Amino acid sequence: MTAPVVAVVGGGQLARMMAPAATALGLHLRVLVESPTSSAAQVVVDAPVGAASDEAAIIRLAEGADALTFEHEHVPNALLDRLEAAGVAVHPDAAALVHAQDKIVMRTRLAALGIPVPAWAALASPADLARFLADHGGEAVVKTSRGGYDGKGVRVVRSADEAADWFAAAACGGAPLLVEEKVPFTRELAVLVARRPSGETRTWPVVESVQREGVCSEVVAPAPDLDPATRAEAVDVATRIARGLGVTGVLAVELFEVADAAGGPPRVLVNELAMRPHNSGHWTIDGAVTSQFEQHLRAVLDLPLGDTAPRSTWTVMANLLGSTLEDPTLALADVARLDPGAKVHLYGKEVRAGRKLGHVNVSGEDLADVRRRAVRAVALLHGAPSARREHDPADAPAGT
Repeated sequence: MTAPVVAVVGGGQLARMMAPAATALGLHLRVLVESPTSSAAQVVVDAPVGAASDEAAIIRLAEGADALTFEHEHVPNALLDRLEAAGVAVHPDAAALVHAQDKIVMRTRLAALGIPVPAWAALASPADLARFLADHGGEAVVKTSRGGYDGKGVRVVRSADEAADWFAAAACGGAPLLVEEKVPFTRELAVLVARRPSGETRTWPVVESVQREGVCSEVVAPAPDLDPATRAEAVDVATRIARGLGVTGVLAVELFEVADAAGGPPRVLVNELAMRPHNSGHWTIDGAVTSQFEQHLRAVLDLPLGDTAPRSTWTVMANLLGSTLEDPTLALADVARLDPGAKVHLYGKEVRAGRKLGHVNVSGEDLADVRRRAVRAVALLHGAPSARREHDPADAPAGT
């Protein structure tokens, strides 16, 4: 018997975290990695080395595969068109993925679908930006239309001069620019939805995403104190996007929660899209019946989707962003000793300041306790001496 083959473009932590789910389902995972030491290459046996822009490498990757999917969006769209024309099952397909690759295309299409988005405009010149600033309170957010992530390619400006270098780069063949209103949001939310080619969709609980310096630091699942009407709107928006764009696999919809001017429940505006497993869904590995990684594999193979119900009242995911330790595994004994319930996920990456090196999931019935434990575990992995102290017996997590 031949196991179904799922080919993945990209060798980072998202592909790495697909491996346990693929093993459990009996699938064959084949990953195109950037180097033999990349995160996924350390755990996936079938890991050819190649660039996402290398047509020959991706054609070889897709040979005999039941589905071709991605752990990032940086794959030439024209190449995906050619693969689809040759009969490769690409999920999500090129027509959908372009909305995660190009923010101008995404904003245009979401507006056409009636999806709530911030006020925005494509920028052809500094004069366009100056006019937008004048119409929107003198402050706005300029973005590169392609390539930005984790706060990169995003700049808050108060004058057109503050984006002069980006306009110069765009004029020399760089990514076009767009501008958006600076949304007065109360917090950031995210919804993950999975859709398979036959049309079935499932969503996980709406979560709160805590950002620090443009990078996700913590995720709380479900989002605390979320108005039921806001929750319903967030789920509806994510589902409409998945269906309207024809997404297959996991779609992450990042949202701004904003106060309603009429005094009603808070509303949501779509900030960003990602058509792959996403940082806001890492909590699902330990906190949901079906993780986002298993669900993505099910979806791209058009298998019935799994239950997305949470396993506990609360799960908090805390990201490990850099470390003062040469190797965060040096702190594993401390984490295990202080909190046997903390679930550590390290990515096998070389330590660099601010780099996503791993995350910790903690689940339980008391949100304050769960959050404290997740943050403490990450502090240990980061090398904070104060987090190494023995805790009081009264601090022990439930069940220890």
